[in-house]
Amino acid sequence: MKNMFSNLIGSLLVLLFLYSCNKDSTVPIPSPGLVSVLTDAKPLPAGSKLLMEGVYHVTSGSEMFGDYMVVKWNRTSVMFANNNGKHFIMQAGHLDSVVFVQGYWRDGYSDATGLCSMIITREEGGTTIVTGNGAQKIIILGAYGKDSGLPDQPLRLEYLRPFSDKVKNSKFYILAHRSGGRNSDRLPVSENSIAMVSYTEKLGTTGVEVDPRISRDGVPFIYHDADINTRLTQKGPLAGDVSAYTWHELSTFVRLIHGEKIPSVEELLTYVVDSTQLRFVYLDMKSADAVPAVIPIQLKALKRAKDKGRDVMIVVGIPSTDVLNAVLAYPDYQNVPTLCELTVDDVRKANSKVWSPRWTLGTQNNLVQQMQNEGRLAICWTIDTPSWIQNYIETGLFNGLLTNYPYVEAYYHYIQE
Repeated sequence: MKNMFSNLIGSLLVLLFLYSCNKDSTVPIPSPGLVSVLTDAKPLPAGSKLLMEGVYHVTSGSEMFGDYMVVKWNRTSVMFANNNGKHFIMQAGHLDSVVFVQGYWRDGYSDATGLCSMIITREEGGTTIVTGNGAQKIIILGAYGKDSGLPDQPLRLEYLRPFSDKVKNSKFYILAHRSGGRNSDRLPVSENSIAMVSYTEKLGTTGVEVDPRISRDGVPFIYHDADINTRLTQKGPLAGDVSAYTWHELSTFVRLIHGEKIPSVEELLTYVVDSTQLRFVYLDMKSADAVPAVIPIQLKALKRAKDKGRDVMIVVGIPSTDVLNAVLAYPDYQNVPTLCELTVDDVRKANSKVWSPRWTLGTQNNLVQQMQNEGRLAICWTIDTPSWIQNYIETGLFNGLLTNYPYVEAYYHYIQE
């Protein structure tokens, strides 16, 4: 009993140490304070949200946000995105036939941010959005601020058109890196965490890439680097090779930079299936020895998704020859959904459902068409520059792109005519 009590006290002290070492690694999210215009507003119905979606002309504020924005609802909020990385994460509600929109904007390529508060009056689209009656002539009028200052710069968006049939009929995947965002981008949640999987939908993401490894006692978990370090974690008692520890040790004594636990592969996939609208998970295998342990979890998650009526593609990534050989050694590997980053011959050898070449190799439309003619998908990685994202969407034939800036990809995808 005495030893048990001592061990308990020791564990509590370690956890207190962990939580006291959080780094200032986030761009602060501006807050309107305790008084919000949305406090008494009612949620918008699903049909009203669809009526808000589309391409808007920026008639005031274009010097800051460009000439056009796309407005797209996700599971928890509405996103405004433009072509230069600036994006808005907003909440919306209505009082009678007036629609209120409030939140903040962020420049994904810098630390710039600020509050935003907007309104759609009855006469300028509010009635149409709330009731579904009337012409779809929407004007979103308001102001934006900088940092924590009150919104004082005019912003006016005028509805231009709905999303094109090309966009509506597309199953294009907007895939976000490291479960939705990197720590270097100073987001409010940690990369490769369940919290990031939830948060990234606000950025326009429809699928995620994550990084499986395996613990000393055979439990697959999600973590990018080979070692425990302060880039990914708070300071704690463990160091060195992350796979040298048991799952109990990792889940007890390691906290990601914003305090989250390292998720197991099973925990993360269950969350995606049960609690998100994401349609794609790319398991980018970091070690070949994890393959035999990950595949049964992947297949279990796919069955769970099917039982729930969820259209989710979950693929085991093949980034190297040793991982390819591990997949080929797995019983009935031909029926395991995989994504291969190697040659098209390797794709065929593994019977991969997805070919995923590096973006620096070009659009490779001939090879992409070959893959698609064989019933496979083609998804390119990892493309971040806005002009290249635009070029690959407009001239390429890929079924999706992996990026660190999903809101830029969302803009160029949804604005297509």
